[in-house]
Amino acid sequence: MENWALPIAMLLTSTIAARFDGGSSAAESSIPTTLDGPFTPVSVNLEDEGFRGNAVDLPETDPRVVRRVKGFEPEQISVSLSVSADAVWISWVSGDFQMADIIQPLNPASVASTVRYGRLRNYLAFKATGHSLIYNQIYPFVGMRNYSSGIIHHVLLTGLEPDTRYFYRCGDPSIPAMSTTRAFKTMPVSGPKSYPKRIAVVGDLGLTYNTTSTVNHMKENKPDLILLLGDVTYANLYLTNGTGSDCYSCSFPNTPIHETYQPRWDYWARFMEPTISEIPIMVVEGNHEKEEQANGRTFEAYSSRFAFPGEESGSHSTFYYSFKAGGIHFIMLGAYVSYNKSGDQYKWLQRDLATVDRTVTPWLIATWHAPWYSTYKSHYREVECMRVEMEELLYSNGVDIVLTGHVHAYERSNRVYNYTLDSCAPIHLIIGDGGNREKMAISHADDLGNCPDPAETPDDMGGFCAFNFTSGPAEGKFCWNRQPDYSAYRESSFGHGILEVRNETHALWTWHRNQDSYNSTGDQIYIVRQPDKCSILPKLDSKTNLLVRDS
Repeated sequence: MENWALPIAMLLTSTIAARFDGGSSAAESSIPTTLDGPFTPVSVNLEDEGFRGNAVDLPETDPRVVRRVKGFEPEQISVSLSVSADAVWISWVSGDFQMADIIQPLNPASVASTVRYGRLRNYLAFKATGHSLIYNQIYPFVGMRNYSSGIIHHVLLTGLEPDTRYFYRCGDPSIPAMSTTRAFKTMPVSGPKSYPKRIAVVGDLGLTYNTTSTVNHMKENKPDLILLLGDVTYANLYLTNGTGSDCYSCSFPNTPIHETYQPRWDYWARFMEPTISEIPIMVVEGNHEKEEQANGRTFEAYSSRFAFPGEESGSHSTFYYSFKAGGIHFIMLGAYVSYNKSGDQYKWLQRDLATVDRTVTPWLIATWHAPWYSTYKSHYREVECMRVEMEELLYSNGVDIVLTGHVHAYERSNRVYNYTLDSCAPIHLIIGDGGNREKMAISHADDLGNCPDPAETPDDMGGFCAFNFTSGPAEGKFCWNRQPDYSAYRESSFGHGILEVRNETHALWTWHRNQDSYNSTGDQIYIVRQPDKCSILPKLDSKTNLLVRDS
C-alpha cells in the first residue's frame, strides 16, 4: 500500500466503526481489511439452532399479503434502475389474478400505463407512459389449475436529476385508478467520488416469517438500493391447489409436470410493496424462477414482473444485464441460461466489460445466483461449468466483488481465482440466507462423511465439470478435509448484507444476522482495491498456465 493510503484506511475504519459500534477504540481497531488477508478460515456454529429459523411461510390470509385495492387500482408497485442515474423504471399490477381450470386473461390494452412524477409532492409536473402485459402459467392436465396474472405495467422515467428525490403516482387517470403518492431517490451520478450510501444485498428471500425479519432489519439500515440475488418467492414449492411442501419431489412424486402456485408471486409483491415502491430493487434469476410449463416455457413470472435494463445495457435479455450506481458498475449474470464462450451471454459480457471506464466507475461488482466458491455440502461445486467458462474473463477485467446466493447460509471468501489465493482476485460473498422455507444449509462438504459424490454433481445447464482437484492441498480429492483456505468465514444464520462504498479504493461490507439487534454485526470487513498493484489485464504464466497480475 502507498504511504498516503494507510492514514485514509485508518480514518475510514474509525469513522465507520463509530457509527456501528458506538465509537469505542476497541471496536475501531477490530474491523479488518482485505489487506490483512488471506485470513485463517473461521466457521461459526451457533449453540442455539433455533436461531436458524423455523422457515414457516406467511399464509395467504396474512394482512400483509392480501389484496387491499379495488378494481384496477395499482398494487405491487416497485422501482428499479435503468443503466444510469437519469432514468428509473416504475412497475405495478392492475386487476386481480385468476386461478382456475379455465381462465379468461385480462386485456392489457384496457388499462393505461401512466406515471405522473416530479420533485414536489403536490406538483407532479411530468408524465410518462409505458407498456403493459399479462402472463399465463398453463398446465393442460386434469386436476391442475391454470393461472393468469393481473395486468403488469412497466414505465421508464427519463431525464431525471441524479441523487434527487422524486414523487410519483402510477395508474390509469382516465378510469380513474391511480396510486397514492410514493417517492424514490435516484442514484448518484457516476464518478470515482460518488456512491450510494448503502446497498442492501439479499438472496433466496421467499415469504416466511424469517423473510419478514430480514426485510425489517434491511429497512432499518436505510439502504438506497436493494440487490436480490435470485430465488424470489419459491412459488414452485406448491401444487396449483396451493398445497405446499418443504420437499416437493418427496411429497408430489407423480405430478405430470413440476407445478407452481403463482399467487405466491402476488403475495410476495404485496408484502414487499411498502419497501420496493420507494427503494429501487434489482433482481437476477435463480433456479426457483424456472417454473417450467407444459409447452416448455420457463421463467415467465420472473421475466414479466420485473423491469430490467436489458435493452439499455445491450443484452436485450432479462437474464443478464448491467447498470451503474454512482462509481460502481454492476454486472448481473444468468446462471440458468447459456454461459458458454460461444453463447450470447458470454459475448455480451465481453462487450459490456470493454465499455467499463475505471476512472469513472472504479468498482466492478458481479452478481449471479449460484456460487462458485461455497464450502457447504448443499449445492457444492454445482455450477463449476460456469466458473470454468467465465472466471478468467471476470478476473482479467479486475472484478472486485462477487455476490451470490443459492446456498442458504453466509460465507465470505478470501480473494481467490481458480481455487488459488490471489491478492488481486475478487472476494466472493454468499448471501443466500434471506429467509426462504427450505431452511438453512448447515453441513459442510469438508466435514467427515459429507463430501458429495462427484458423479452426482451435474451442472444445471447440462454439462459436467466438477472433477477432483488436480493440485493443492486437496489434490486427487473432490473435497478438502478441512475448511478450505479460500473460505475466510462461514455461518448458518438468516440475514442480509450491507455494502457501503466509501471511495475508489475502500468499501465496508457488513453482514447482519436476523437474531441480532439492528446496530450489531455478524461479520464486517473493509474491501480494499489496489489499482496501483493489480493491473486490469493480467499475463499468462507459462509454467502454471494461469493468469497472474503484476504487483
